[in-house]
Amino acid sequence: MRNAYIYIAVMAVVSFLIRVLPLTLIRQKIKNRFINSFLYYVPYVTLAVMTFPAILHATGSIWSGAAAMAVGIVVAWFGFDLFKTALSCCAVVFILELFLVR
Repeated sequence: MRNAYIYIAVMAVVSFLIRVLPLTLIRQKIKNRFINSFLYYVPYVTLAVMTFPAILHATGSIWSGAAAMAVGIVVAWFGFDLFKTALSCCAVVFILELFLVR
């Protein structure tokens, strides 16, 4: 049980340092275009990395999840709103799970 407290303390210190060090070390505005671009896209990449496996494993089969993701990308590409995109993805999963995947 003693090791668990050590692990929790190390994780807390690491998490604290990751959040506090940039605030204390970088005081002026970041002018580098590359760093600004990198920091701009970090939340989107993080969301994509967390969402992608969930899309594939949320259904009964990876194939129906992949097909729904492909349909969702195509439908969103053509400018449909979120409700129609989600509805089309659900329809694809329903049809594939009902008829093809057993």
